[in-house]
This record gives sequence, C-alpha cells and structure tokens, in this order.
Amino acid sequence: MTSFASSVFCRAERVCRHLPVVLNTFLVFSITGEVSYLVLVEAPLEAPLQQTGWSSWWKALHLLAQCFMLGNICWNASLFLKTSPSIKGVFLGGESMGQGWRYCYACESHTPPRCSHCYDCKVCVLRRDHHCVFFGRCVGFRNYRYFLGCLLFMWAGLLYAVVMNAEVFIVILKEGVTLHSMLLLLIPWIMLVTGQVSARAFAFAFIADTCVVGFLLVSAFLFFHVFLLLRGQTTREWYSSRRPYNLGVLGNLRNGLGTRWYLCWLSPLVPSPLPGDGIHFQVTGSLEPTQ
Repeated sequence: MTSFASSVFCRAERVCRHLPVVLNTFLVFSITGEVSYLVLVEAPLEAPLQQTGWSSWWKALHLLAQCFMLGNICWNASLFLKTSPSIKGVFLGGESMGQGWRYCYACESHTPPRCSHCYDCKVCVLRRDHHCVFFGRCVGFRNYRYFLGCLLFMWAGLLYAVVMNAEVFIVILKEGVTLHSMLLLLIPWIMLVTGQVSARAFAFAFIADTCVVGFLLVSAFLFFHVFLLLRGQTTREWYSSRRPYNLGVLGNLRNGLGTRWYLCWLSPLVPSPLPGDGIHFQVTGSLEPTQ
C-alpha cells in the first residue's frame, strides 16, 4: 500500500512539474492563433485598402512578424529547458577551492561562489538566479541567455498582441462603459457560464485580457532582469548594496549573454560563448577571477 501511494505521488509530482510548461505553451499558441485570425479575417484596414494588393502584403508582413516572434519564443524556451545549469558533470574539486566556497550537504559536494542548492530541482546550480515556476527549472549560468531571450520575445509578442486586440476592446466598449461590458472584460468566465455572452465573445475577451495581464507581468520580469544584468547581479544578490561582480555595463553584458551579446538577442541560434566557467568570477577591480 505504501509503495502504491508513493508511486501515485511521484506520478502526480511529475505531472505538476510539467503542468506550467503545458499551460504556457497553450496560452502562447492560443494568443498567436487569435492574433492571426484578427490579421487574416478581421484585419484593421480601411475598407478601400482591403481589396487592394496592399492588403495581402500587410497580412503577410504581420504573419511573418508573428512567426519570427513565436519561433524565437519556442526555440529559446526549448534551449532553456535542455541546457542544465547545475553542477552535474562539472569538476569542482582540486586546489582551486578558496574564499566563497561552501559545502552542500544535500549534494555532498563543495560548491563555488554564487552557487546554491535548489530544493525543487534537487541539485546545486551554478550562478543560480532563481527557480522559474513557469518553466519548472532553475535559471543559472548556462541557460540565463535563453531565459532572457524568451522573456524579450514574449514581451514583444504580447505588446504586439495587445495592440492588435485594441479592436476587440473597442468593439466591447462601443456602447460605452456599461455593467455588461465591464463584467465581460473583468470576469468573462462568469459571463459565459451564466449565458450572458457567446463562446466566441468570451474567447476574444479572455484572450484580450490575458494579453494585457501577461504583458504587464512579463514587462516587470524583463525590466527587472535587464536591470540586474546591467548591474552584474543575480536575483539572489540584488538586495545587497555590495556589487563585487559588477564589471561595468559592457562587461556585465558579456558575462551574462556571452561574447556576442550584441547579436545573440536576435536568435538563440547565434553562437555566443560565455567568457567564464560558472565557477570562477572576476571581481570589481581585479584582473584575476575569484577562486
């Protein structure tokens, strides 16, 4: 009985671990599908332009922009999940241990500075930033670039979706700010269940609301992490007044995004090797990495 309960618990834990990724994937493709529908079927063009060749070019340009953003989101997310930032497979011993090293009793290993144990991932992570609940994986030394790239294109995609959904808000509020329109915008689920709106109206209102809320959340995350990147800090270090790893704006960009930091944001396929190894870090005012 105990083994059966343990097996059920382990399976439930695995399902819950992948649930955020599945939900995010569903939302991303739902928003993309809804915006594509707006572009192809209800394109916000003036009536005289809808029957001209410009209409086809306008739609093709929008669809190309959507494919570019969606491709970058998916590819960055895939590489983020595939790239492990943990200490597994990394040689940490030898005579290089020095100031800042600690012993992790869970991993039974000495760990370098800026490395800490994640109890969700059950492993120590090099230059650990935080555990991302939306992906179910830690953000660390080797996958930070892909995490930031995914945030950037999600922000751009949601901004684009909010602009395209402006027509939806205009249609909902065309009769003015009434109780019905406000309830449809704020609690579309209740309006659908009580039969006050059609499934089509609910879908448009729900996705439009999701775009606005998602844009605000992603904006906060993106700007916060760009702020940390430029300061040479991680989320776990930002509250500290000391910034020993701050090497200036260009140095921090190079350490966080790699040697080709000025190009890598265009696509995750652009090679941008990181200058360090995640174990030793150059400190402010020094030419040698910390040991």
